Amino acid sequence: MADKILIVEDEVRIARTLRLYLEQAGFSVTAVHDGLHALPAFRQERPSLVLLDLNLPGLDGLDVCRTLRREGNVPIIMVTARTEEMDRLIGLELGADDYVVKPFSPREVVARIRAVLRRTQGATSTADTVRAGDLLLDLAGRRAWLGDHLLLLTQSEFEILAVLVQHKERVLSRAQLLEAAQGIAHEEFARTIDQHIKNLRRKMKDAVGDVPIIQTIYGVGYRLDEVVLSP
Repeated sequence: MADKILIVEDEVRIARTLRLYLEQAGFSVTAVHDGLHALPAFRQERPSLVLLDLNLPGLDGLDVCRTLRREGNVPIIMVTARTEEMDRLIGLELGADDYVVKPFSPREVVARIRAVLRRTQGATSTADTVRAGDLLLDLAGRRAWLGDHLLLLTQSEFEILAVLVQHKERVLSRAQLLEAAQGIAHEEFARTIDQHIKNLRRKMKDAVGDVPIIQTIYGVGYRLDEVVLSP
């Protein structure tokens, strides 16, 4: 069965072009053109991924993203203009998995959708679980526990955390984390890792307090060591 993609894009010409390329790539596509219709379409279609423009009439894309995250972990790729850097950061903080910047190549969008779906649907490992002390990840079930606390992570956050745990006590650059988690290494997108790390730290702090877990190695990247929580 073909993966369903929900396009939320107010520019009809862009939506039609994306639909054409995605259908040629084998996806099933539904498109809506404002934020007010995005949520009913999502609830009816239950897509595999949402391609979400942030600049929407009716209900803006950040509000749509926020609501989608409350309702589940469907992968979300944001579409923004080059001038909307702050909105991109807010969208990532809300839990979007990736973003593309207008003007873009439709082929690039198809490639990025495939990359996100590969990592969210097809993650496999020789071990069902990986551990770094009191941090446990269920790779098959895509769940993470810090001590007794279940962490509610987005797909991208889980992938980045899994890479850090699988390479614990090693420093990984932003590009290495991006390539491992998303299958690409591009300077324009490497900085999104910083926002995902910020989100992970916030969720861990909410769960167990201010315990240093992911270390920043300035000028290089990030490292996760064995996690030991106080009894």
